[in-house]
Amino acid sequence: MSHEKRLVNIESDLTHLEQLVASLNQTIIEHDKIIQQLQTQLNRVASGLETKEMDSIKGNVTKPPHYQ
Repeated sequence: MSHEKRLVNIESDLTHLEQLVASLNQTIIEHDKIIQQLQTQLNRVASGLETKEMDSIKGNVTKPPHYQ
């Protein structure tokens, strides 16, 4: 194999790898956005559950007879 052909193959492989890296970077960016959205949703759900649980606890608390 001539040096010129080897150089062409290396350049072709490098171009392919650069495209692959760019594609992987885009995928990571998209996944990060999805993870942030899911984290926000999870925080909302957790907050809502905490509120419901506190309301439930407050609703079940009764004063002892000598306080009524």
